[in-house]
Amino acid sequence: MTTYTFPERRVAAEAAPRTVYAVASGDLRLAANTTCWPAQQAFEAQVGAALESHGWAMQRAHEVDPETGHGFIDSQAKGIRVFRDVPKDAPVVVVDAVWQYSHHVLAGLRAHRGPILIVANWSGQFPGLVGLLNLTASLTKADIPHSILWSEDFTDAWARTRLAEWLETGTIAHATEHVRDLPALPESEEARLGTELAAQLRDDHAVIGVFDEGCMGMYNAIIDDEMLNPTGIYKERLSQSALLAEMDRVPDAEAEGALRWLEDAGLTFHWGEDDATELTRAQVLSQMRMYIAALRIGDDYGVDAIGIQYQQGLKDQCAASDLAEGLLNNVERPPVRSRDGERELWAGAPLPHFNEVDEGVAVDALVTNRVWTAMGFDPATTLHDIRWGEDYDGEFVWVFEISGSVPASHNGGYDRSYSMRQVPMFFPKGGGTLSGVSKPGEIVWSRVFVMDGALHVDIGRAHVVALPEEETQRRLESTDRQWPIMHAVLHGVSRDQLMARHKSNHIQVAYAPDAEAADRALTAKAAMFAGMGIRVHLCGDVAI
Repeated sequence: MTTYTFPERRVAAEAAPRTVYAVASGDLRLAANTTCWPAQQAFEAQVGAALESHGWAMQRAHEVDPETGHGFIDSQAKGIRVFRDVPKDAPVVVVDAVWQYSHHVLAGLRAHRGPILIVANWSGQFPGLVGLLNLTASLTKADIPHSILWSEDFTDAWARTRLAEWLETGTIAHATEHVRDLPALPESEEARLGTELAAQLRDDHAVIGVFDEGCMGMYNAIIDDEMLNPTGIYKERLSQSALLAEMDRVPDAEAEGALRWLEDAGLTFHWGEDDATELTRAQVLSQMRMYIAALRIGDDYGVDAIGIQYQQGLKDQCAASDLAEGLLNNVERPPVRSRDGERELWAGAPLPHFNEVDEGVAVDALVTNRVWTAMGFDPATTLHDIRWGEDYDGEFVWVFEISGSVPASHNGGYDRSYSMRQVPMFFPKGGGTLSGVSKPGEIVWSRVFVMDGALHVDIGRAHVVALPEEETQRRLESTDRQWPIMHAVLHGVSRDQLMARHKSNHIQVAYAPDAEAADRALTAKAAMFAGMGIRVHLCGDVAI
């Protein structure tokens, strides 16, 4: 006779009538969750009031943890536990007032059968919009049906009407007529250039060095090898522990030399003495060691681009990676030699860095580097978060903001850039930024993402405007004043169209000398993507 212990199956919960079950995905870091909890509570109350105005109740699917003092789902395991008690066919709303880790709720949403809505606050202070964009990109990659909605406080007619649409039908159909598939390109030197660069990549292959995948729960930022390799790109999986070990081998004199180079180039450091809250020389020297170490490890493995995760892996071990990342993406930067001193590494050229090991950015940065270099343009490129935006002087001006560093050339040079201590809430070991206000000019923007089991890219045009100093400072104070900011105006893409379509919290940007050059560069870049087998979508006003 057997004595096996068989599991007891749980009885599925039944949904209450006209009730939406709310979940709140949060950060992994306790300091971030406790600091942001009041903002989350306030936004949840606004969403609940909007639902009540339509005759529906909002029931929170998980309570405030008395030990932590907040009500966020702060781990994948907790998210799985929460969704065990959510009725499978009930409508679910994920309320995002702050940055969140998408993998905390991904398992539960994969198994859910009812309609799913992600809502975010239209606010710069707390990046719920950034969290929403990452979660919708992750759900798109996972092929999980969902809808999205955003509002400052859910009292506006547009948001109320869209919410009613979801309650009645289970979906929201946003307008995305600004997107069209890439047509057959007419013959041109730019189309030929992109096509031949793609053929070279697929023939000769390229390697991206990945220092530990899966930064901050960004499931959408991981591209499976089987999808990536046909483009000609392969991964070299690196360990951040190896980066720490290599940092320890960098002599003090080399770190000091790199820092002196930046000071001589005109980079302004906002120094302080309190290591817990201010920028210190020791923090920046740690960043210089990381910069040098990343180049040497990249040289060891022959990589064509490199990405450092940092969060969560290194945040408790060393200063922030951002300053090193901004330097790597710039043509002009402190020279670094091989260990034997015989060679300068990537002399006169960037080693493209894909921030937060976002592999969609890796593909994009590699393509941009090759196209811009072949055309004789400055190949410095970077990602930004789509943080927020408002109307100014009759047009909608986005706040594109990156956590820590941009290439100095995007600000107009090191003498127009500065470094401040990273936000202690997120960066306990500190470290400096490479910040500034992005210079006016013409840019090409894009995003590589996974949808329907294939690689896609959205690509469009924009220009960067100069706002008055007081407006720039207002926007910085409304977001994160330590971080670099870009005032971007998209061509032929409205605020709500970008939000409805964009499949990431990140957007990739690169400057061109003028509008005509930007149009030519976009054509070459689109041709290269297409030649790599990536499905290209033109967004807004594009001169092709």
